[in-house]
Amino acid sequence: MLKRTNIVVIGGSAGSLKVLLVVLPHLDKDLSFPIVIIMHRKASSDSVLNKLLAHSTQLEVIEIEDKMTMLPGCIYIVPPNYHMLFENKTLVSLDFSEKLNFSRPSIDITFRSAAEVFQEGAVALLLSGANSDGVNGLKEIKSYQGTVAVQDPATADVDYMPLQATLHVDVDIILKPTEIASYINRLRI
Repeated sequence: MLKRTNIVVIGGSAGSLKVLLVVLPHLDKDLSFPIVIIMHRKASSDSVLNKLLAHSTQLEVIEIEDKMTMLPGCIYIVPPNYHMLFENKTLVSLDFSEKLNFSRPSIDITFRSAAEVFQEGAVALLLSGANSDGVNGLKEIKSYQGTVAVQDPATADVDYMPLQATLHVDVDIILKPTEIASYINRLRI
């Protein structure tokens, strides 16, 4: 039985921006679900990342604000220095609690929240990075029968994060950066 995808959550750290710039230009503009990107980055107020990502895709790129309603076919970026949680399938909130895995935003926190809210409708993708943030969140996605994808560690600038996922999580699919966009496009209804 084919699962319906309700959300795609993508987490990454060092080296993941390069992957996103390969993926985003090839995403179809009629996706039936939102995409949420959680990236480790410095806590600054500039929106250079958002502008860079917006120029590389035909989808609307929006920085998440507290109590924002998400729409399908949009890309949402978690702002620096906040954790992001799903309150329900359309409403998100931001949280300023302590860092997890030395990170705020924490990939684990958003992945866990996606697992609880979307259950089998959640698809999580972990990209290049230097710590294990995201691995426990992937386990949670898997425990709710969601789908777990990981960047091929051999293609990552920093392979620690995706490698830890392949060692500790029952990963559904391992993808090269050039395969990620077509994988996401096939998830739509």
